Amino acid sequence: MRNILLHLRIPFSVFLLPVFLFALSQTNLSTNGATGRTWWAFALIHLLLYPASNAYNSYYDKDEGSIGMLEVPPPVSIGLLATAWALDIAAIIVAWWVGLGTSFILYLVIYGAISKAYSHPAIRLKKYPLLSWLVVGLFQGAFTYMATVQVISQAEVSSLFSLKNLLPPLICTSNLWAVYPLTQVYQHEEDARRGDLTYSRMVGIEGTFLNAAIFFALSFAGFLYYFLNFGSSNSLIALTLCMGPVLGYFGYWWIMVRQNVAAANFRHTMRMNVLASLGLNLFFGILCFSTF
Repeated sequence: MRNILLHLRIPFSVFLLPVFLFALSQTNLSTNGATGRTWWAFALIHLLLYPASNAYNSYYDKDEGSIGMLEVPPPVSIGLLATAWALDIAAIIVAWWVGLGTSFILYLVIYGAISKAYSHPAIRLKKYPLLSWLVVGLFQGAFTYMATVQVISQAEVSSLFSLKNLLPPLICTSNLWAVYPLTQVYQHEEDARRGDLTYSRMVGIEGTFLNAAIFFALSFAGFLYYFLNFGSSNSLIALTLCMGPVLGYFGYWWIMVRQNVAAANFRHTMRMNVLASLGLNLFFGILCFSTF
């Protein structure tokens, strides 16, 4: 049981929480029952859907080297696979039971299917570097953002397709396209043993950092345009204060890696993840507080 709990990597959900908080900060909470739907959506995504995806990925990868939040992964068992399926099914049943709507249930089904296709040996999107990079960014970013806005506000899906509503999910995706390859940068040897050509392996260590720099820059350009046109310029001050240390550490780490490639390791990757999630969670938390 302890091994299964470790492979769920529930604390890892904190790294993906900024997408939910950004969506919450830009959502109309005046609709009847919005607060209850917010809590249910949060629980189903972060305590069931994401852990199920982590468990499923761990079962088929059978990592021996460090993975997200686990420096020394414990052995996997068939119980881990059963747990992954049970969590996915439970999320769908609970969403139906509490009345979160067909659109959100479809989101859970589609996200669960994509996460399985990512790891299952019959499909294994993970071995296709460009496709897996695109899919992870789109589904953990834009798709989750829009599903969160829709379920909380109960808005018509068609109403979400405007510049004001599409720019934030694209910013989320850009952030993930920056960060996701960084989470692979220390796994090149193990991925090579399994025959997985990940995006980070494809572009190399230097290319991974350059990719992150490009998409971080695009994200900040997106924030600049969005808040100047649809929000408050004060939000940009908060963003700078919250994310300045993150960008500072990223630059410091990149310099270290250029001096010694061994610095592209698990511990630096986790520090980068923790700093980025703390900075974004704090920023979007501020936005949520100002909205409420």
